[in-house]
Amino acid sequence: MTDRIQLLQAFDALLQPERFRDYGPNGLQVEGRLPVRKIISGVTASRALIAAAIAAQADAIFVHHGLFWRGQDGRVTGWMKQRLALLLAHDINLYAYHLPLDAHPELGNNAQLAARLGLQVQSRFGEQDIGFLGQRMDGGAFADAAALASHVQQVLKRTVTVVGSSGKAIQKIAWCTGGAQGYFEAAIAAGADAFITGEISEPQAHYARECDVVFIACGHHASERYGAPAVAGHVAAQLGLVHEFIEIDNPA
Repeated sequence: MTDRIQLLQAFDALLQPERFRDYGPNGLQVEGRLPVRKIISGVTASRALIAAAIAAQADAIFVHHGLFWRGQDGRVTGWMKQRLALLLAHDINLYAYHLPLDAHPELGNNAQLAARLGLQVQSRFGEQDIGFLGQRMDGGAFADAAALASHVQQVLKRTVTVVGSSGKAIQKIAWCTGGAQGYFEAAIAAGADAFITGEISEPQAHYARECDVVFIACGHHASERYGAPAVAGHVAAQLGLVHEFIEIDNPA
């Protein structure tokens, strides 16, 4: 058993949130009971995840997408009231780390996605070095965009969106999990043959065709399922806590 302050210190020491300019507060977002024995990890602090954590008798929840974001109007109504009411009624701590969780070189979303796709990280790119660049661990290349897309689909077990398939071999691959379509131009400038992220917006389809760089959107949630359990599991083992990852399905 530990307490919420020691748990926060362990997460902060590992993820170093002070290094990042983020879209919301990183760390302890909702204060619960002081003693902590069990952590539940998940992608998003949804009502479904909170309810599952309550059923699992958790003392703390660790997520990538927390409750509070820049630009919110601050009113506690509707879905915000419902989520907060559950957390406060059951005295559960909520920890959330956004960009720090994407960026961690071993346990973060990008590193964990790379491990599953069999990609070796060679460098970083983009704002705050959140984007990763590399190639297959065996040093080989994917025959073409279709081969890479098929591999991503097989690993993540979901259909992907592919734009810009010229038929050339794919050697240099860039990736950034979640809603990182805005990093595509930086990936192109870094010399990538393909870019993998969670979402695609209208401009990226044109960039992919005009620059002959493949764009693969594999789902925001699907690309970010791995960092939270990796970090929470690591810290739980370090502090002697029980950890469980709970998957809340999301088609996005």
